[in-house]
Parts: sequence; C-alpha cells; structure tokens
Amino acid sequence: MTSKERILAALNHKEPDGVPVDFNGTAVTGMHVHCVIGLRDHYGLEKRPVKVHEPYQMLGWIDDDLQRVLGLDVEGVWSIETLFGFRNENWKPWRMDDGREVLVSEHFKVTKDANGDTLIYPKGDTSAPPSGRLPRNGFFFDTIVRQEPIDEARLNPEDNLEEFGPVTDSALDYFDKASRRAAATGRGVIANFGGTALGDIALVPAPFLKHPKGIRDIEEWYVSTLMRKSYVRAIFEKQTEIALGNLAKIHARVGDRVQAVFICGTDFGTQQSTFCSPANFRELYLPYYRRINDWIHKHTPWKTFKHSCGAVRTLIPAFIDSGFDILNPVQVSAAGMEPEKLKTDFGKDVVFWGGGVDTQKTLAFGTPGEVRAEVLRRCEVFGKGGGFIFNAVHNIQANVPIPNIVAMFDTIREFNGK
Repeated sequence: MTSKERILAALNHKEPDGVPVDFNGTAVTGMHVHCVIGLRDHYGLEKRPVKVHEPYQMLGWIDDDLQRVLGLDVEGVWSIETLFGFRNENWKPWRMDDGREVLVSEHFKVTKDANGDTLIYPKGDTSAPPSGRLPRNGFFFDTIVRQEPIDEARLNPEDNLEEFGPVTDSALDYFDKASRRAAATGRGVIANFGGTALGDIALVPAPFLKHPKGIRDIEEWYVSTLMRKSYVRAIFEKQTEIALGNLAKIHARVGDRVQAVFICGTDFGTQQSTFCSPANFRELYLPYYRRINDWIHKHTPWKTFKHSCGAVRTLIPAFIDSGFDILNPVQVSAAGMEPEKLKTDFGKDVVFWGGGVDTQKTLAFGTPGEVRAEVLRRCEVFGKGGGFIFNAVHNIQANVPIPNIVAMFDTIREFNGK
C-alpha cells in the first residue's frame, strides 16, 4: 500500500498492510524542535537549521528526508497563520537560549525582559503588547492573557468573534497550493482550515490579535460556559455560520486532495475527569459541532478530527453523536482511558489517532526496552481491524531522550514487518 492508501484504510476501519504513522501533520501530533534536531543528527542527515513552524509549542518541521527515514504516512496542510498571527515565510536564523540555531519566520519578532524571558508579539508587531512568553531556558511559549475589565452590561458576543470572518482569496490560494503540495507527496493529508474550533482554550486568549476584546481570560471563559451560556451560544452560532460558508469555498478549491480535517482542539479532560458534564457538552457544544460535521460528511469525503486531552471516556459517545470520526490524542494514562476498553467499546465508531505511547511517563522517562514493549502492545490493541493511526499522546516534548524516540520508530517498523 502507499501511504495514502494506508491512511484511507485506517480511516475507514479496514486493516492496512501496516499501522500508519503521523508525526508532522498537525499542531498536536508533532515534535519539539530539539527532538527533530536530535533525530537528524542520529540518522546522519544533512546538517542544517530546523524550521520552527509552530512557534507557540516550538514544533520543528520534519523535512522530507527525515520523514522518509521515520516512515511517516501523513502530510499536513497547516493554517495560513501561526498562533501568533503571522505567516511562516522568508525564514531567518534565531538562536535559542541553549545556543542552538533554528529558523523562524521573518515575522517572528521577540524581545527579552529583565528576567531573560523571551516575549513574542502578535502579528510580529512589537508596538503591541506581547502575547506570549518563553521562560528563560524554557521549551515553549505560554500565553499572556490580555483581558480588558469586564462590564457585564456591555458584554457583546461580537467582541469574541473578531477573529472570525469570510475566508479571503489569499487564504483560498494558500490552501489550494498547500493541498496540492501535500497530495503530491503521496502521503495521506490532514488539513487545518481554521475557524471550526469552538472555545478552544488555546485560542480564546487570542495571542494572534493585537488588542483582543471580549472574554479572553481562561478562567473567565470556563466560568462563562456555565454562567453566560447565552453569550457563548451567540458566539458559537455566528462562528458556525461563518465556518460553513468558508468550508464550502475551501472545498471547492481543495476537493478530495484532503482525507481528514482538523475541526477542534478544545480540551475537555483532566487527568482524572472532565471540564464539563456530558449533559453540558450535549447542550452547549454538540449542536454546533453536529452542523459542521454533518455538512462535511454530506459534501466532502473528509473525515473529521477531534482533539481533546484527558479522561474523556464519558464524553466519547457525545463526540461520536457530534459526528466526529477521529479522536486524538487518546490519553491512555488518564482515568478510564484503558486502550483495550476504548477499542472494544468505541473502535467501530471512532478512529484512534494517537495513544501509541505515553509521553508523560514511558517515552520521557522509561528505557528503550520499556518504550518497545508499550508500543508493541498499543499497536496490537488499537491496530486490530484498522481504525488506528500511530502517534504518541500529544507532541513529543523537548527533553525526551533520542534513544527512546528511535526505539519507538524501530518498534513500529518491527510491528509492521519492515
């Protein structure tokens, strides 16, 4: 099978000739730039600076030479702008605190504060307040919340809709070109067209806006999902209306070059429980996700991708009823997320995109032998009958030992008989 055929089989719950693998397709299935640098060195590939294409989490782009070595089956079509509101273009060198040189967009504009922390600016505009902070010798940016004082009498849902609007001709041209490039690789393609994530807490503070208005504080937003439901519904209603119009225009340009589309990165789980009850999810979120997913399933061949960390077992039936085809990252270390039970109970209805190895413990702190044992077991459980695309539980973080990452990929090849 080709990579695309392998992905299509897994997405349609048919067992492919080997477990397909993704580590470069989305902002939640990648690797920290440190890991990409380390893998390039390990495999003796050409020495050159790695691109930090997702600066918020400092994810490193995996070039085609390393993709081939690792046996990756998925290519991503990324959003037109980064989470800090600028395009990746005209790459320039930038030196991290540890001395390693990477490449960043020309719009990656940063300063240092008195503590030695790195501050980054929305849309590369240093005259605006900074929207992200990379602690000195840290590994990724934290959002700087810029919440204006809230006046209950003047709250206007339109303020939380500033970032949503009709897709531009420039964006359509970008998605057309990017999807053609991705499809030409022969890999399966997942795309993030943007605008469909309802209440994604990474997006609520709007690190991409210079002066965000509305409810932008993380705690205040969570309170609003219980105390200001009419306000939140008004946002979701208008956002969904805009998203459906945009999806129609985007589909007309990219067609079936895309096999899956990233709909939602809204997290609903903690290590032990959920942020909201199934009843609240069904009341507040499900109607809008259902409209988005139903439109996609009616008009396109795309499968829809739902990301949520944590112990979300009790919400999976609602995710399925919302029309989601794919669940990621499958946090097997969280309460109630045992792989065998997930596969038995939900494996016919949802594709597990992730869960291949625990990033909190085994991959980060285990031995290569322990990594091998866990990867083999996950592939055996999740891979049976299809419906599984291998990825770790979320992005691989900066200090994960390279021998453990190598052991993971070696084990996938072993399982696939390659």
